[in-house]
Amino acid sequence: MKLPWSRRRRDRELDEELQAHFRMAVDERIARGESRESATHAARREFGNLGVVKEVTREMWGGGSLERLMQDVRYGARTLRRSPAFAIVAGLTLALGIGATTAVFTVVHGVLLRPLPYPEPERLVLLSYQVKNSPWVSSPGIADRDWVELRRGTRLFERLGASSAQLVTLTGAGDPVRLQGAAVTADYFATLGVRLARGRMFAADEETAGRNRVVILGDALWRDRFGGDPRVVGTTISLDGVAHAVIGVLPPGFAYPYDAQLWRPLELTLSPNLSLQLSVIGRLRDGVTREQAVAEIESVAGGAARTRGGGTEVSAATVTSLKDTVVGDASRSLLVFAGAVGLVLLIACANVANLLLMRATSRHREMAVRTALGAGRRRLVRQLVTESALLWALAGSVGTVLSVAGVRALLGLAPPGRIPRHDEIGVDAVALVFALGVSLVTGIAFGLIPAIRATRPALRLSMASTSRGASRRDGRLRGALVVAEISLALVLLAGAGLMAQSFLRLRHLELGFRPDGLATMTVDLPKTGYASATAMQTFHQSMLERIARMPGVASAAAVNFSPLGDALVRGDFQLDGGRTRPKNFLVAKPSVSPGYFRTMGIRLLRGREFTRRDDATSAGVVIVSESVAEQIWPGEDPLGKRLSMKDEPGPGDWLTVVGVVGDIAQRRLDGTRDAAVYQPYAQLGQTFFLEHMTFVTRAVDGPEVVLAGMREAIREVDRAQPIGSIGTMNATISATVAEPLFQARLIGAFSVFALLLAGIGIYGVVAYAVAERTHEIGIRVALGAVSADVVGMVLRRVVALVLPGVALGVAGALAVMRVLTALLFGVKPNDPATLVAVALVLVAVALLAGLVPARRASRVDPLVALRSG
Repeated sequence: MKLPWSRRRRDRELDEELQAHFRMAVDERIARGESRESATHAARREFGNLGVVKEVTREMWGGGSLERLMQDVRYGARTLRRSPAFAIVAGLTLALGIGATTAVFTVVHGVLLRPLPYPEPERLVLLSYQVKNSPWVSSPGIADRDWVELRRGTRLFERLGASSAQLVTLTGAGDPVRLQGAAVTADYFATLGVRLARGRMFAADEETAGRNRVVILGDALWRDRFGGDPRVVGTTISLDGVAHAVIGVLPPGFAYPYDAQLWRPLELTLSPNLSLQLSVIGRLRDGVTREQAVAEIESVAGGAARTRGGGTEVSAATVTSLKDTVVGDASRSLLVFAGAVGLVLLIACANVANLLLMRATSRHREMAVRTALGAGRRRLVRQLVTESALLWALAGSVGTVLSVAGVRALLGLAPPGRIPRHDEIGVDAVALVFALGVSLVTGIAFGLIPAIRATRPALRLSMASTSRGASRRDGRLRGALVVAEISLALVLLAGAGLMAQSFLRLRHLELGFRPDGLATMTVDLPKTGYASATAMQTFHQSMLERIARMPGVASAAAVNFSPLGDALVRGDFQLDGGRTRPKNFLVAKPSVSPGYFRTMGIRLLRGREFTRRDDATSAGVVIVSESVAEQIWPGEDPLGKRLSMKDEPGPGDWLTVVGVVGDIAQRRLDGTRDAAVYQPYAQLGQTFFLEHMTFVTRAVDGPEVVLAGMREAIREVDRAQPIGSIGTMNATISATVAEPLFQARLIGAFSVFALLLAGIGIYGVVAYAVAERTHEIGIRVALGAVSADVVGMVLRRVVALVLPGVALGVAGALAVMRVLTALLFGVKPNDPATLVAVALVLVAVALLAGLVPARRASRVDPLVALRSG
């Protein structure tokens, strides 16, 4: 390949050589007696077209294709400079489409396509061995006893690791703080293939009591609380009031599992009556399949269960790719976003293709001139396609820059924790290649049709004809592109409408309590400082007394498992008199203080609330929710009935029902209400039910004004006790619906952009059609047509474009919207009201877009129009 400057030098030398030969031929003829003028003309006839000679000579040099490409690029750049308005409008349209597409692709690639950042990640799996169809199981895992057997008896796994989530309180490193931690086995990090940035991993004997007071810090915690001090390894920190030695620091970005910030050894104490569910990962040996691993788990763990006499329940093993587990259900939302932004890109490309068609119509004379000068159709098509590709490439460059901001916006707007692997997401080489590929492919694909249309032989043969007839023939293609834009925009609008309806219905659900005016604060008491139930109850009572005395507080109460919180115990219970429960009937088991139902605004249907007299010295009582009363004692008065929370209740374990309250949304915001059995926290003797507590206040005015006082109250009771979370109940509900809101906003933004592009497309086609028919309109006006007739004629063109687009869009929406089923609440994907509403919106936007050129057409001066025609 010749370098550009080398080729320019050879071009100059070729010009000089051809000129020298030309002068020699002229001089030779003059020497034979011809005049200079006659000799010059004869020499020119003899040499022929010097341009053709140059082209043939360059072909002999080689690299002609590259040279012609560079010529086309330079010519295309000059053409775009001569039409700055077209270049800016088309470029920005494409840049936004390509930028949005690249941003969503970057997130999809980072979450779904990129391998996990561990050695040989395809061999990493998540293991589960659980009772089939059990109402108790909420996430994949293996019971501690089965884990011990599997760890001892496996042959198909190179390594295994188990973990359990832990919340711990860190003190002595700034203000007390509650942190998400994980208890893991000694070989957990080795199973993943993670190397520590500093220090060492856990030793096998550190899984035993007395030797497990060691901790490994996450990089973020190390930098935030310890200033990134490398000497932190070997120091001692306090976790839940117990001294732990720091033995290592993990590398940046690692927070697996549970988004943990620190890790401690997993200590197991097997009990015949209690079972701890563990999350277990494994690294398969080379050549081992998941089916073989499932068979081994069922053989080892199932055999051990039968030996223990636990063969009455049927359990099943599953082995899932760790990547699928990490991604979770985020893949569905991301793929929906990818499809939506793909539609936006298609609409943008169709819009620009329409602009190219209109622009090509004005270049028919240029194409005819170039044809007359010897250019073939293939050469002209290549020139126009190169111009389109250049436009798309420039737009792709701008779009890539925009995609960086787009990725940040997507990650920033997404609810915390809802986009997995967010630390790994960024515009990298793969995203740049994707943007380049999208730009070139769409540029060639959507630039080829206008180029072919612009170089048709019938158009090139007549240099003298106007472009009106050709434009009319192109009008059908431009109309088809607009119809396609409208149909795609309707699909997006339908999705946005469904998502918006779903969010609104979710947000306005009846919860069974009144969230307005409620402020909440959660604390987790460490067992080191509060070892007994009495100590915990004393703390809670002191907190309630201080909060109740605060200005602006109407009432205050406490509940261990607050509605829509992140902690809850559900289970069964025993009934007095041999009565049986419905199969798999589980209830939430909150423990509350007196005044809880009044403070929360939960309806008391029968009986009474708890009082201060319901303490450890009085008979045990409970309050049941409405569905419990209906399921257990249908048609009977539940007051005075007895139940027990013990598996084998003794005489003192029976609790009397003293009240019935309404069901509330305890676990999640999905329209369901949860059955619940409430106990007074003052009658509980188990610390497990008392260490996690949420204090609830109903404020006289706004709940925000009491938050500072609640913080001060906990400092007065125990300055070393951190706050787990604090805020308003409305904020909790907003966080619960944050993901559907994010989905609705994102799809809504895409659909608005699509609607804007469709409106621009309609405007462009109609405005161009009006310009083409100016002469015709002038004749109509001269013959007596009034403004309303002209406006009606133009708007009929709009309707002719909109109706087919709406029909195709409705059909497409009915076919596509089924993918949104899992993301919708309270609305069907084929909801007719939504389809009608978005169709009307599109028709209104289309008529509005066509109204401007219609009014312009109605003001055409017939004399000017006829003169120009």
